[in-house]
Amino acid sequence: MIMLKAVQTRSFSATDRASILAEMQREPLDLLVIGGGITGAGIALDAASRGLRTGLVDMQDFAAGTSSRSTKLVHGGLRYLKQLEVGVVAEVGKERAVVYENGPHVTTPEWMLLPLYKNGTFGPLSTNIGLRAYDFLAGVKRGERRKMLNRSETLAKEPLLKRDGLRGGGFYVEYRTDDARLTIEVMKRAVEEGALAVNYAKVETLRYEHGKLVGAVVHDEEGDRVFELTAAKIVNATGPWVDDIREMDHSKEGKTLRLTKGVHLVFGGERFPLRQAVYFDTPDGRMAFAIPREGKTYFGTTDTNYTGDIANPLVTEEDRDYLLGAANFIFPELALAARDVESSWAGLRPLIQQEGKSPSEISRRDEIFVSRSGLISIAGGKLTGYRKMAETVVDKTVSLLREVGKAGGIGGSATRSMKMSGGDVGGSANFKAYVYDQTVNGMSKGFKEEDARFIANRYGSNAGKLFELARDTKAWAEAFGLPLRLAVQLRYAIDAEMTVRPADFFIRRTGDLLFSVSEVRRWKKGVIAAMAERLGWTAEQRAGYESELEQKLQQATGTAPE
Repeated sequence: MIMLKAVQTRSFSATDRASILAEMQREPLDLLVIGGGITGAGIALDAASRGLRTGLVDMQDFAAGTSSRSTKLVHGGLRYLKQLEVGVVAEVGKERAVVYENGPHVTTPEWMLLPLYKNGTFGPLSTNIGLRAYDFLAGVKRGERRKMLNRSETLAKEPLLKRDGLRGGGFYVEYRTDDARLTIEVMKRAVEEGALAVNYAKVETLRYEHGKLVGAVVHDEEGDRVFELTAAKIVNATGPWVDDIREMDHSKEGKTLRLTKGVHLVFGGERFPLRQAVYFDTPDGRMAFAIPREGKTYFGTTDTNYTGDIANPLVTEEDRDYLLGAANFIFPELALAARDVESSWAGLRPLIQQEGKSPSEISRRDEIFVSRSGLISIAGGKLTGYRKMAETVVDKTVSLLREVGKAGGIGGSATRSMKMSGGDVGGSANFKAYVYDQTVNGMSKGFKEEDARFIANRYGSNAGKLFELARDTKAWAEAFGLPLRLAVQLRYAIDAEMTVRPADFFIRRTGDLLFSVSEVRRWKKGVIAAMAERLGWTAEQRAGYESELEQKLQQATGTAPE
């Protein structure tokens, strides 16, 4: 019988990775989660909060795969109404509100404009009916329900729109998020609930007894040590790598994954001065988003079959030119060109194969597979539905444990109302007031007003922890030529967010490599030097991490050969 454990305060520091792995090895786990994207993080939180001794490993950094490369929307899936996937719309539509309330600091309501054109995919009547159904299915609150706009009202919202054939628009709310930080905040809360989580820890082999899965051999990619873990159950939540783990388990049969690639381009706000987020159909019938964010505009996405390097999907000239064509179609006055693209990213969607369907037509539903050995694999799904997916997976895990006389006393999920790390701000309605109070707090600790407000907005109820670091961090910041705001983020990222490499910090803890490339170039030397001192890197490690960051910069600001 698995007994409820007392919650212990766990470390989530980059300096403690080896000791955390050793702790995982020391005692058998109730559940080992392979994969540290949003799905794995959600599973770890749900399991740990129920009292299961939970471990999680990822061969890369947390969120380094799909969960840092999405359209960065927690959205209700309006497009799925076209495919009559009513259940998907209902579930993820309601879940987006749950995510927002549990983490207002990483999720922001974003009014979305759907322009309606003569002979376009959407007409005024069908859009009105669709958005009304969307409001009902997703349980949209009154203040965020759809509005229908005439032509002049639509252009007033976004003057850059193509005017020829414009009939009006639909106006409805989606939620913009920082997908990587969302993942990190969920992971941090899982650790607070007692989970043991380590990045750069690769499952090399699975362990069996009498044909049943009992653990895994894990290689610490940073410390070059091997750990032998024992677990009552193992969940494969590796996204695009789900089938690779199933092959390791000799259970890749029946349904398999089909990977599709999505690409986004980022423009400076002065070159692409978008006032209003826009969702529109492209000339080939696909749907695309243009979204303003922190003085930039990002635009996407593509949806093409992918068979290349899973760990490193790249933006090609074909991808870029397709999106530039789509952008110039709907915003013709801009005449955007390749030279206007500041940065870009590519990500993979791990969808469940459906024969005869194009990438855009494949369902985003998730499914659970349980192999003969007992491996539990979760495939498909959407960012928005991560919490519900995690609940379903842990329910299944607990059920399987009970079949063999374990998991006594383990109850149901409690994550629906559980705040993620940083989310204890008094609810979404109180977030602005909370940010104001924390801004005053930050200014009292020596931060400029704009810096204090920035930290309060990004870190929510953890902002006070960063402000408290100011006094002890000033000398460190000065030693490496870093501004105080960046230095406290870096120190917090290392000590409380398991930031191991410069690329982790600039891509997934701050998002700067995607949305502020100039800042990365300006501060990279100081950040690398500071991390080398804090983490005790060898000259060889430092050179390797520096080279990796340069490669990521080049990939973000260029295109790969066809």
